[in-house]
Amino acid sequence: MKTISFPDGAVVPALGQGTWMLAERPERRASEIATLREGVYLGLTLIDTAEMYADGEAERLVGEAILGIRDRVFLVSKAYPQNASYERLPRACEASLRRLGTDRLDLYLLHWRGNVPLAETVDAMEQLVADGKILRWGVSNLDTDDMAELEAIGGDRCQTNQILYNLSRRGPEHDLIPWLSARGMPVMAYSPVEQGRLVTNSALAEFAFERGATPAQVALAWVLDHDGIMAIPRAGTVEHVRENRSAAELRLSAADRRHLDTLFPPPRRRIPLEML
Repeated sequence: MKTISFPDGAVVPALGQGTWMLAERPERRASEIATLREGVYLGLTLIDTAEMYADGEAERLVGEAILGIRDRVFLVSKAYPQNASYERLPRACEASLRRLGTDRLDLYLLHWRGNVPLAETVDAMEQLVADGKILRWGVSNLDTDDMAELEAIGGDRCQTNQILYNLSRRGPEHDLIPWLSARGMPVMAYSPVEQGRLVTNSALAEFAFERGATPAQVALAWVLDHDGIMAIPRAGTVEHVRENRSAAELRLSAADRRHLDTLFPPPRRRIPLEML
């Protein structure tokens, strides 16, 4: 599988697993745990979660799923912006570690920007690295001006920016993605299938059918086709995660990419970063 490198040299698969909206239905828990484990066995070893997801239950579910295979997983979680202070971030991190049943996070992200100064969050993240609670840190949902501010206050050890990016949300291509790329900082694309909405796009469905693929596979393949961008789609069943894994083998031609540009045009002007 294609891999992505972080600025510190860590390497992860370009296709991972998201957990937003998992752990919300008790009757689906066993299936969701089996799905995450199957994903790891298929090579989707990056698992992204957050203290926000299902009020911490998603982290508990991930903890169950990776029991016995923790060392095979690149584990990512995210902190609420109100917990991003020097005082509160260590407590939030410890709570996430307890729910996940692990002693460290491979990557810890600020979920979105709040009222805590970025400089304070950077100091808190660096202290967690020094304490061995996290191996590296990054951000999520920060636009270009936020990233420039982060860089200016000494946030040069930021490893990634997790953002909303897919065929129907191409705004970051105008300025944010080029800014990140110029600094060797990869993008982690969440909702790469627009929470399933791209699956119902008739034009995309026709395009996919002609290539023997599903709309979701084409949407994922398009994200993975970009240098320095990883995708973290959610899957709730073993069949779904296998479908996602197959997308990593789908190759788009130059003609395919041009056709997708006609269906989902790239931005002609700056668009503020969108969030879901």
